[in-house]
Parts: sequence; C-alpha cells; structure tokens
Amino acid sequence: MKLEELKLLQQRVTSLRAEGKYKDAIESSQELLKLGLAFNDFKSVLIAHLNKAASFYCIGDIEAAFHSIDAYSEVCLQYGDDVDWLSFYNVRFLLYEFQKDYKKAEETLHRTIELGEKTLKYNIVSNAYSNLSHLYIVDENFDQALEMAKLGLEMAKLHQPKSEILEIRVVLNMAKAYIGLHKFVESRRIMDEIIRTNILDSFIREKSQYFHLLGLWHTKLELFEDAFNAYTISKQLVESYNDLYLLKNIQEERMKLCELMKDIQKGYIVQKEYIKLLEDINEREVALTALKLEVKHSLRTIEKKANTDFLTGVYNRNYLESKVSELLNNVTNKQENIVCILFDIDDFKLYNDEHGHLFGDEVIKLVSKTCEGLMQKDEMIGRFGGDEFVIITKGRSLEEGKNKAIQIAEAIRNLEIKSSGKSYSITISMGVADNQKGKITSFQELFHLADMALYEAKKRGKDQIYVNSQSKI
Repeated sequence: MKLEELKLLQQRVTSLRAEGKYKDAIESSQELLKLGLAFNDFKSVLIAHLNKAASFYCIGDIEAAFHSIDAYSEVCLQYGDDVDWLSFYNVRFLLYEFQKDYKKAEETLHRTIELGEKTLKYNIVSNAYSNLSHLYIVDENFDQALEMAKLGLEMAKLHQPKSEILEIRVVLNMAKAYIGLHKFVESRRIMDEIIRTNILDSFIREKSQYFHLLGLWHTKLELFEDAFNAYTISKQLVESYNDLYLLKNIQEERMKLCELMKDIQKGYIVQKEYIKLLEDINEREVALTALKLEVKHSLRTIEKKANTDFLTGVYNRNYLESKVSELLNNVTNKQENIVCILFDIDDFKLYNDEHGHLFGDEVIKLVSKTCEGLMQKDEMIGRFGGDEFVIITKGRSLEEGKNKAIQIAEAIRNLEIKSSGKSYSITISMGVADNQKGKITSFQELFHLADMALYEAKKRGKDQIYVNSQSKI
C-alpha cells in the first residue's frame, strides 16, 4: 500500500465521523489502525484511535471511547506532537463532562489552555476557557465563570483570521454568568449586542442558545410570557437539528412557565409535546443500544478475521507470536510452565503433487479441525504456515505436554481422507518444548526449541514425537 492510499483512508475515516456515520467510521478506523501498525505509520494509528474514541462517544459507548482514547495516549507518548495532544485533551474533556466528572474535566481544560497557548492555537484556548466558564456556571460559581469567559474573549480576539462566532460563543457564557450574578442590565446589554450583529442567522446552534438564554433572563425577571415565547423560538431552532436532550430541557422550562402563568391550555399542549419527546428519546436510546451491539459484533468479526487463519479458522502466525510472547512474559515471575507442541504433516508435498492443492487444503482443514476438537481450557492451536501447526498449553508440565502430543498424534492416525475412490491415512511428526521454568520469555525462543525437536523427529522417521531434550517417547 502506498502512502497516498493511507492518507485517503485517513481522510475517509475523518469524513465518515463528521457525517455522523459512526459505525462506518469505527470499522474504517479499525482498518486504518491495522494498516498503520503494519507500515509503522503512527500518524494513521493516532487518527484511527482518535476517530474511534470520538465515534464511540457519539453513540454513547463511553467505556469503548475511554479504551480508544487511552490507546491513543499510549501511542501519543512516543510519536505524538503538541497538536496530537490537543486532540487528545479535546476528546478526554467530552468524556469526563459526559460522566459529570467535572474535576477531571476542569484539569483537562487547564492542560488544553497551557498547550494551546504554547502552540498559539488561540481558538482552542478560547474554547477551553468557554468550557471552563460553562463548568463554573453548572457549579453556580458565577464570579469564576465570568472571569473565565472574559479570558476566553481575550483569546478569541487574538485568533487570526478574526472569527466573530468564536467571540460570540464566549460572550454567551459571559451573559449567562451575569444573569447568575443578577446583573440583568449588563447581561441584556450583551445579548442585545449579539442579536444586532445578525451573525447568528448563519449559526443555528448558537442562535438557539441565544433564545434559550433570553428565556432564562425573562424568567429571572418574572416576565413569564416573554420567557415562554423565547423558549418556544429556541425549541423551534433546536428541532431543526434534532438535539433531543436539549429539547427535553427546553420543554421542561416551558412546562414550568405554564404553571407560573396558570395557563392550563398551553400546559396541556406542552405536556403532550413532552410525552412525545420522551418517546422519541426512548426510541433513540434503543436504537443507540442496538447500534452499539452491532458495532461490537462487527469489531469482533474484524478482529477475528485479523487473528485467524483464512483456511482453517484457527489462530494465525501473527496472533500466535504476539499472544504467546505476552503469555510468556506474564508467567516469568510465577515460574508457570508453558509447553509448545510444533507439528507438520508427513509427506504433505505428495498430497499436493499427486492429488492437487485443493486436496492438500482438505487435509490441512481435517487435521486442524481434529486438533481443535481436542483443545481444552488453557490450550490454543494456530497454523504457523503451510502444513505446520503450533499448540500451546498453559500450566501443564512437560510430561503432560508430551501426553497431549501423544493424544493428538493418535487422533490424526485414526483419520481417513478419500480421493479418487481411495482412502488415505495421515500421520504427523511432532516436537515438544517448554519455557524452562520461565527462562524463555518470547515466542521465537520457545518456537526455536520446539522446531529443533521437530527437526530431530523428521530425521528419525515419520510419525514420531520428540522433546527438546531429544528423548524419544
């Protein structure tokens, strides 16, 4: 694969997430991750993890999102730059905010500000101050919220090219902080300045936030009819981009206002709308749950394909090497025994030469299926390549490993396979080795010992089992 193709896949992953196609984004991210690791392209690896984390967040699978962003940070520690870390903090903040872990969310924003100032990313710094202001508003610490909003406005003014909407996002929090401080003249002056710019006509989310804020302002002044009308405009705007949870908040405010106005007719209409909204939210949550399950199933399928041999369905060489090395490292201090049984099919070349490769494939599949049926807990089998297989046992002695080899060899001898009306028996040659009470710490070392034993078995004839001590069974 060329670098240009990897870049195209990077763009595809990012575009899919931006379009809200989260399942496709996650699956494409998994593909990008696999290719990035294969070609040591760590920018691709980072993009894959980041988009997986963001996509999982968007479908509400927070556990999977944390797992992906943690994987991102591990790669970022070695290969990331300041911009990569800013992306990390952005997603991390969203996850902490979702969990209502405001302390960690605040810590993340401070790191964002520090790094954003270092890299002169004033738009990111401004957004971080705006988010800090929002957190303080939630905590009803309005003085601190106002201070953060003012700092955010300073940073927004430093951003080039000039961005009016960046400033307005901060100013909306400033106005809300003033309302919390009961400074209604200052807050209304700010809101009037915002609406006079007409810029909100191009930014519907911010426009809905403005009318939501206007509804709050009127409510605090007990101008309930005006508040209801402002919330109604906000509701209509939010309906256009279908944020059901924000709609729920708005409808709850409208119901309270109906009670305060003692308007039973309006209250009845709003309650009917509210009940329908709850039904919509329930349907969305059911759909998101189904989507999460579908994504997890899809990822398991992708992972299984990546880890298994296409012909036999047992583990492939790459998975064996990584999994067994991990296993060996984990048992080093425990001195727990790991046994490797390596075998190949006697005279396999003859099957291919005399009966064709399709018949040879059938022999391999039959042997694989037979061995797989004999696997117990803490045992695994994989195809190393061609007609060569590896069996790993955990927590069993070398003697028990030999017995396992005998069991497998006997089962293979009892097989028969037919071609052109004739039946053929199958035998295998086997080498057995162990990790020498924790001294062997990698798959390559353990495989080498078993391979030496298999070589001796081949030298001494077919249908043989030898251990790495070269003692014949």
